[in-house]
Amino acid sequence: MKNYITIIIAIFFFSCQQKENKNTTVSSPDSVYVKKNNEIKKEESKQLGDTIFISLKNEKQTLTAESSLDSIHSKVYIKFKNEDLGTLNGKIIPSKERANIRFNQIIFPDKTSDGPFGMELKIQLNQKGNTILVIGHSLMAENPYYGKFKVELELQKTAK
Repeated sequence: MKNYITIIIAIFFFSCQQKENKNTTVSSPDSVYVKKNNEIKKEESKQLGDTIFISLKNEKQTLTAESSLDSIHSKVYIKFKNEDLGTLNGKIIPSKERANIRFNQIIFPDKTSDGPFGMELKIQLNQKGNTILVIGHSLMAENPYYGKFKVELELQKTAK
């Protein structure tokens, strides 16, 4: 009888120690629309968890990405590689008219940062490389925003 109990306990412990194969990163492609010379071209951006990866390459282009904020993901990061110097114009369009959402921070390629900003952003990009925009609600205001929003980014290249 003692041997049976020992075997059952051993099987129970070995079965509980098996590794679970769970993928914690959520991958969902979002649409990014590029407007160049009055032509609208649809590109795919990739959203992994709370980060959206987009690309800025042409002389003047407008990119639109959609995402949402919830209690789990209270911030969204937009990451892009800046290959040209110029002015970055950004605008957040929430699904509700009055919303506590803003550009919290911009992180430049040399890891310096600037912010906070409002729902609109206009900043000079003086460095080439990976730039990150952090979007979230203002901690100084009440009622954090939870819901969908759209981000429009436009890079105006400076003349050489």
